[in-house]
Amino acid sequence: MATQIPTKFDINTTYTMSSGYKIPVLGYGVYQTPAAQCEEVTLHALRTGYRHIDSARAYRNEQPCADAIRNSGLRREDIFFTSKVPPKSLGYEGAKKSIESSFFQTGLDYIDLYLIHSPYGGKEARCGAWKALAEAQKAGKIRSIGVSNYGVHHLDELEEYIKSSGVGGTIDVGQWELHPWLPRNDIVEWAKKRNVVVEAYCPIVRGERAKEPVLTSLAEKHGKTWAQILLRWSLQRGFVPLVKSVTPSRIEENAGIFEFELDQEDMKALDFPDSYAPCAWDPTTSHD
Repeated sequence: MATQIPTKFDINTTYTMSSGYKIPVLGYGVYQTPAAQCEEVTLHALRTGYRHIDSARAYRNEQPCADAIRNSGLRREDIFFTSKVPPKSLGYEGAKKSIESSFFQTGLDYIDLYLIHSPYGGKEARCGAWKALAEAQKAGKIRSIGVSNYGVHHLDELEEYIKSSGVGGTIDVGQWELHPWLPRNDIVEWAKKRNVVVEAYCPIVRGERAKEPVLTSLAEKHGKTWAQILLRWSLQRGFVPLVKSVTPSRIEENAGIFEFELDQEDMKALDFPDSYAPCAWDPTTSHD
């Protein structure tokens, strides 16, 4: 999305964001991963080859993610770590405290990406949170910044605020629920035109579509699982899929998406441009 979609991927492939930093094309998500289990499974993901961990203040597991980074034996600069301002902390002061808390809990010297988790809270709160992120980026604490779950109207509002306020910052990344049954073409097109990297959460639809005939057929054709088909679709759309599992075999399976390719016919079979079927929350529709 941020650069031309490569024809060949591997787990080390990256996109270059507007900030100039690189983001790995496959992320390991820790949403709802209990803190007591989080370090262990994150370490397994890192040993499997993942180099991108997606957490958030609201997940309450930033610290074990950071412990996994420290105990992995890998260089800090080789691991990409994300956190997010929780919806209840929107606003300038709230976002500043959120960022400070992330550093206090993780003990990291810098955070690769910090997002506004959702647009809830009103325009003043959204803009205040962005100002806090932009200041932290200028201070070198956070390398790249962005948003999550923003609708096009929220994106337009933020773009106008950045232009008119002088606070600075560019939207480096946007994160949304994205899969064939929720393609969000309007949002994706907005992001694409502005060099915003698009991250896809719930890329395997929480397993709700596992028995869809199109997935069964494509899995059989390629000798892959239905989940691997969906993750490959996400990659080939130019997204950065964020996969979540606490099962070691699934963590490994979800990374096995780089040695096959969906052809044009396959991609067409998974094209449902008018579908709107979220499996999670959808703050993009909020108009507060």
